[in-house]
Amino acid sequence: MGWPTSTFAVWLAFGPEPALTQEVSEAVRQAFEGRLGLRVAPEANADAIVRGRIARYDPDVPISVLPGQGQVTVTKRKLQLAVDVEILNQREGTTVWKRQVLVDGEYDPGREAEGRKVALDKLVNEIVDGAQSQW
Repeated sequence: MGWPTSTFAVWLAFGPEPALTQEVSEAVRQAFEGRLGLRVAPEANADAIVRGRIARYDPDVPISVLPGQGQVTVTKRKLQLAVDVEILNQREGTTVWKRQVLVDGEYDPGREAEGRKVALDKLVNEIVDGAQSQW
């Protein structure tokens, strides 16, 4: 198995997309602490490292439109988020799990934050499921 059997520390680093980095890091940290019972530690002290890079963020993809004369009205949009994620076991120097996670969240025009929350929830679920699959 790639994971230590005891509770261990995790260091999170998501970037370089500044607008989303803090939000993604916080969501992943909360899930690792709350759902997996892990604690966050500085990279040098962590048994495992969760690294991520926001590969793509497209907050404004029209998915439903109403045609009109000379214009189109968008009635539904979606946000797409792709994150390259790698979980490393520092004790053994091995990669435990590595994926590009692509998620989306639908929202009504003017409610991008709702779509972002849906996408972040999906992202966190995929990362937690990936971590748990290696236990």
